[in-house]
Amino acid sequence: MMLEADLLIIDVNIATMDPNLDTPYGAIENAAIAIKDGKINWLGPRSELPEVDAIATPIHKANGQWLTPGLIDCHTHILFAGSRANEFEQRLLGASYQEIAAQGGGIASTVKATRLADRETLYVNGKNRLNSLLKEGVTTVESKSGYGLDVENELKLLEINQLLNEHHPIDVHSTFLGAHALPPEYKDNSQAYIDLVCDEMLPQVASRQLATAVDVFCENVGFTYQQTEQVFTRAQQLGLQVKCHAEQLSNQHGSELVAKFKGLSADHIEYLDEAGVEAMAKGDVTAVLLPGAFYFLRETQLPPIELLRKHKVAMALASDFNPGTAPLCSLRLMLNMACTLFRMTPEEALSGVTVNAAKALGLSDRGVLKVGTRADLALWEITHPAQLSYQFGVADLSNLWILGKLNQ
Repeated sequence: MMLEADLLIIDVNIATMDPNLDTPYGAIENAAIAIKDGKINWLGPRSELPEVDAIATPIHKANGQWLTPGLIDCHTHILFAGSRANEFEQRLLGASYQEIAAQGGGIASTVKATRLADRETLYVNGKNRLNSLLKEGVTTVESKSGYGLDVENELKLLEINQLLNEHHPIDVHSTFLGAHALPPEYKDNSQAYIDLVCDEMLPQVASRQLATAVDVFCENVGFTYQQTEQVFTRAQQLGLQVKCHAEQLSNQHGSELVAKFKGLSADHIEYLDEAGVEAMAKGDVTAVLLPGAFYFLRETQLPPIELLRKHKVAMALASDFNPGTAPLCSLRLMLNMACTLFRMTPEEALSGVTVNAAKALGLSDRGVLKVGTRADLALWEITHPAQLSYQFGVADLSNLWILGKLNQ
């Protein structure tokens, strides 16, 4: 029977990232892959390729290049206004975070600028940042709110996420992060703000389907374990998945709380202990590692990579792009940082921005190349997949397809 396809890629090496294949990177060399209706409908060794109508089927010859799933940035804060470059300079000249905050800097300055920004400005900012990621082979991005910190502006950010998803090639997934920090008007009453998040913000987010997940910054400078639990409880009542900024600066047991709620991911986790890792393993929670923030903050406490390996917790990687602690809009850079700073292997790093990043977002239709998954494909002018982690700043993306449609 003749294979039907809208696109056939031949003379290609494929890093499927399928953990069920017993080869590094799930690799199939000297392969071919067929796309139909935006999904993969055949892949395997070219020698086993079924007959195809060569006249009716577009054929792309890859000349021995490597094909991977489109990359996934599963933790970003791309929607904000303003810049904190001046604070970066102040810190390098000796000012402390506390001194900068006392002057109205820090997250308060970003919240102020974001609240004042009109929708067009925020949309263009987000579009430009997505464009940067697209050039690196990124096809799916999680975008959090969290710089509005009131009902009107949190909803505004999520609405702009929806517009970006509709009008940008990248598939944008929204996460509600109303419990990111205390807004100035609630600086002395964190519980009242959490009540606002639960009683007013979350119901609107859910009823208007503005997000699929809810995040909380559970930390000694953020929100308590009990407040995080309150948000998670309300989120699940409303049918939303949960995740957490956890164990970045201290061990507040936020990762264990995510596991208790059968949530998606615990992110940052530099101060995670073995009990927390065991809870994540039992709850099938993905660890999202953020080497860009680790680097930019000059952190010294490494995440527990060996414990995550020992307990077989899936490790994802993300840029954490944001104006304060990780102004690094590059997922490719994170691949290199994960290897050099966290001592992850190149295969672990690439899994972290493909199959495990998809898992961190609760998505099973991407991040791996196999029959039935989305045809989000990145073709690289490399001789081995390890080059994607080894080198940075080289324009080695040859072609990018999203749902089988060529973008580059």
